[in-house]
Amino acid sequence: MAELKLFMLVLGCSLEGRHTEQHDVFFGIGHHLRDLIPDMRAFWPEAKDKLHIDGYREVNFVDNHRIRVVEKKETLHQEMQLFFLNLGGYKPDEMEEFHYKILSVQKDIGASIRASKQTTFYKHTSFGEATSHVDDKYGVDVDDVHNVKDILPAHLKEKYTLEITPATDAIADPVHLGYFQLQHL
Repeated sequence: MAELKLFMLVLGCSLEGRHTEQHDVFFGIGHHLRDLIPDMRAFWPEAKDKLHIDGYREVNFVDNHRIRVVEKKETLHQEMQLFFLNLGGYKPDEMEEFHYKILSVQKDIGASIRASKQTTFYKHTSFGEATSHVDDKYGVDVDDVHNVKDILPAHLKEKYTLEITPATDAIADPVHLGYFQLQHL
């Protein structure tokens, strides 16, 4: 059987009463992307049949570390953790808050925030009073950066955990962008 994988997805939908498409980030575990459909629907029930994927990646390598999904048999004592950060920033004369989603392997949330402030996005989307900041998926700032294992669907957190080990052979995970309808996965 195929190895279980951690997936990071950008979900989208056009909700009733909204003027623009809405987006959120979802993490799930499965053998294939289509295995995540029930959890995606449970995550965003208001989206109903308008839910789609705008981008996704398998999360195999982050910051020269291998990320593996393993059965939760006993607590893994590992120094490094996988964090998700949603950076928000502004550009002059553009009525938009731009976002940059990153994964970071660090010892703690503070280290992941410090590392995020070294990104090109953070440095180039600030001016005057419109400074870049760190958002979580709900628009709350820095206090709510997420450890990925904590935001997995509850039934997956009970069964699996993430094993994070140094990797000298790390390669960038491909990011798949486009409009992916759930019924065609």
